[in-house]
Amino acid sequence: MQSEKAIADETLTSEKILDVAREQVRRFGEAKTNVMDIARALGTSHTTIYRHFRSKAEVFDALVVTAMRDEEELARTFVDAKGPASKRLEGFVLALHRRKLERFTTDPEVYQLYRRIIEERPDIIQDYSVRMTNLIAAILTDGVRKKEYKIDDIEAAAAVVRDAVTVYAYPAHVEAAAKAGYSMEPDLKRLMITLDVAFRSGVALDATARQTRRPADD
Repeated sequence: MQSEKAIADETLTSEKILDVAREQVRRFGEAKTNVMDIARALGTSHTTIYRHFRSKAEVFDALVVTAMRDEEELARTFVDAKGPASKRLEGFVLALHRRKLERFTTDPEVYQLYRRIIEERPDIIQDYSVRMTNLIAAILTDGVRKKEYKIDDIEAAAAVVRDAVTVYAYPAHVEAAAKAGYSMEPDLKRLMITLDVAFRSGVALDATARQTRRPADD
């Protein structure tokens, strides 16, 4: 018969490991958390953890990716919502900023892990950036379809929004502002108003079209 421990090991999931790893980081910090600690808290062996994750670094990477997926799900609620594109786009970026600020103020140890990994793993942040930019593009596309916006190149416009709001969502900047007691929201709202006016007025971002346009076309 299998022992209770063996049965527990078989039913252990990656999600459960990450839940316990997150709590270990919260209690002891990243530097003092290792695979042995996580295994001990789970009542299992470190070899069982290695069946799911190859190293401590991979566990920590997965914690950050999980946080990013949470942010993506939050952002997607604005893509799927009804109402003007302008309100949904502003809601999208404000919610993302607030989620980062909330992480810093209520979950500082995990936030510092998040901040370190996105600075050291450009591949992870690149994947995240692509997914979030696609969500922005979906809102802009809907705005154009409903004749709320005039945009000739959705992909380029989504990149403009992404680049413009990055300062309000990048962990290092959010942390610096919070420590200084500076609220970034008023600036972020002014930025979104400016982008909204531009998109409603009409922006030509298609570089190919501009390069091939003849003087007589102007």
